[in-house]
Amino acid sequence: MEPIRMTGHFSKGKDGAESVSIIFSLNEAVGALAESLKIFKRHQVNLLHIESRSSIRVPGYEFIVEVDSSVGDVEGALDNIKQESSYFQIITRNYKENAEAVPWFPRKIQDLDKFANQILSYGSELESDHPGFTDPVYRARRKEFADIAFNYKHGTPIPRVNYTEQERGVWRVVFKNLTRLYKTHACYEHNHVFPLLEENCGYSEDDIPQLQVVSDFLKSVTGFQLRPVAGLLSSRDFLAGLAFRVFHSTQYIRHHTRPNYTPEPDVCHELLGHVPLFADPAFAQFSQEIGLASLGASDEYIEKLATCYWFTIEFGVTKQNGQLKAYGAGLLSSFGELEWCMSGKPELRTFDPEKTGEQKYPITEHQPVYFVTDSFESAKQKMIDFAATIPRPFGVRYDPYTETIQLLDSKRQIQKLITNINSEIRTLIDAFNKF
Repeated sequence: MEPIRMTGHFSKGKDGAESVSIIFSLNEAVGALAESLKIFKRHQVNLLHIESRSSIRVPGYEFIVEVDSSVGDVEGALDNIKQESSYFQIITRNYKENAEAVPWFPRKIQDLDKFANQILSYGSELESDHPGFTDPVYRARRKEFADIAFNYKHGTPIPRVNYTEQERGVWRVVFKNLTRLYKTHACYEHNHVFPLLEENCGYSEDDIPQLQVVSDFLKSVTGFQLRPVAGLLSSRDFLAGLAFRVFHSTQYIRHHTRPNYTPEPDVCHELLGHVPLFADPAFAQFSQEIGLASLGASDEYIEKLATCYWFTIEFGVTKQNGQLKAYGAGLLSSFGELEWCMSGKPELRTFDPEKTGEQKYPITEHQPVYFVTDSFESAKQKMIDFAATIPRPFGVRYDPYTETIQLLDSKRQIQKLITNINSEIRTLIDAFNKF
């Protein structure tokens, strides 16, 4: 008998109620699905959604069933299926309550909709020390931006924002101050891409580029895309987006009274700091590797990966032609820290994910320590090697054709992938031999 492959995760249902989604593969026996669904009927469990697709693990089909976990004996139904399965695993947001569970993570790009609005701070609400806290006009404007993010769904165009003259004035100050430093302080890849952003996305000191225009450009060069977000996501959710080459980006801008300071990521940080590097293929792949490493990882490793993200994608520096250059967005969007990191005062260490992931760091002052990478390719390989040490009962792979995450947990599935890779290698060898 072929094994029944099943995973489940707890999430919010379409009406906001708690739900359980179960993914399982069955024999091609006639009526196998109907028999398995009877289990839920016997336990009086309501089904919210059913879909099917061809299984890549075993011969037959794969079924996805979402049930309302507030009605009926859901645990009893899962226990019945487990008794009939040779393999059973739960993937859930409530993984701490189940020793056998793996933390939930998105399996398809549309799943990002499930957590995109679960922000930890800011959004339309501001902390008392925020420069715009006592400004009712600014707070109302932030509410407008938050509404755009809250209503956004994957696959729909990002709404265009008509920025005010005051907002464009803030952008102008930041743009001018930063661009005068890029030639001497930014890495080659950033400076190489920036003219392309000016040509294709309307980057200039006069207006703030639209996220959809920028996202379309990134999609065309590296497959990365932007998605609006109202504030800070948890590290687990934010990193999961990178696995799909999706970057959650803010649209609001810092308060006009403090153009040189922001206590949170804003559109200046996203468009001037992050976007140029996401247009570089090697950096895009390195970023995605951090995201893939986070899928199904424990809280301990999520913290390590988030720290690696902080010291690379946010505050990374690299050596190019014997000179120190910045590639982290936190540096490239802050001219004060951009100058500081090159001043010779902070400590420089070699990037090593195992050691870097343990380093503590301040979030409200310049970094006392920076980690140096030899190249994005080198950093990517180090991250792949580190990901291999993360305890998970499966490997993960992103399928760009279907925009889904494949769990690598069966020999049959991996053999198919090896066959496909061998075919691609043969195509490359044939092309190479033509020269």
